[in-house]
Amino acid sequence: MAALSSPLRVCRGILKELRVLHGPSYKQSLAYSYVMDQFRKNKVTGERHCRAQQEAHHASQTYLCLLESSRNHQALHNLYHGKGERRLEEAAGLVGLRLPTQPGGKGWEK
Repeated sequence: MAALSSPLRVCRGILKELRVLHGPSYKQSLAYSYVMDQFRKNKVTGERHCRAQQEAHHASQTYLCLLESSRNHQALHNLYHGKGERRLEEAAGLVGLRLPTQPGGKGWEK
């Protein structure tokens, strides 16, 4: 199992993803207030180390992974599926191929 990163890093990552989603007014969103409330509520003090805090940290890291993966998926979807039907040359170029050309100039190639 992978080691968990620090709670502050996870909190900052979640807030970064919220900023990308909501723009500059992300601090007025309900998601921002909920995330900050949960991180403050599950803050570890010197007297308190419990399983619930570790579960909350794991859940927050999982949520951060979901937000990042959703953003990356949307970017890839927009890149490859946003244009509809493509020309044959353009489709071949997406995967790094070139169409063969007819040597000798038969007149039908471009």
